[in-house]
Amino acid sequence: MSGPFDIPDLPPAVALHRGGIPGRIPHDLVALAWIDRRPRRRRLVTVHDEGFFVDLPEATALEQGDCFELADGRLIEVVAAEEPLVQVTGDLPRLAWHLGSRHVPCQTEPRRLLLRPDPGLEALLEALGATLARVSEPFAPEPGPAHHHEPPAAPGPVAHRLPARGPFDPG
Repeated sequence: MSGPFDIPDLPPAVALHRGGIPGRIPHDLVALAWIDRRPRRRRLVTVHDEGFFVDLPEATALEQGDCFELADGRLIEVVAAEEPLVQVTGDLPRLAWHLGSRHVPCQTEPRRLLLRPDPGLEALLEALGATLARVSEPFAPEPGPAHHHEPPAAPGPVAHRLPARGPFDPG
């Protein structure tokens, strides 16, 4: 019988590098849907079915191209996975205003908006004259307002060292 813990494990992540490390080629990729790109403490599985443990100081929004550095120095690159979305076209400024007033995660592009499926929102958008279509692609919504105060990020790649804890320590 096979289960989720039968996947071979890599060493744990010890650092997160924003935008990767120039000149370093990742060992593997981890494809995550938008909702899964805010990990704090969890086991992730690469596209080649190798698990590794992540223990970040706080939930962190990961972006395409970020890399986890493993304890043995290998890199695992974050990629945005394809997921089911709703494509919205029509009077985009008006439609975006209605979505924004409801704090709906939304990817804005010049000719369309993308959002996660939600029957209630879809009915509202259609009532406002929007044209909707189902699509499957990576989702990168506009970042929302910060819920805590942090200084602006420095330009260029930034490495965040992860705390030295065992995978089962309560922290």
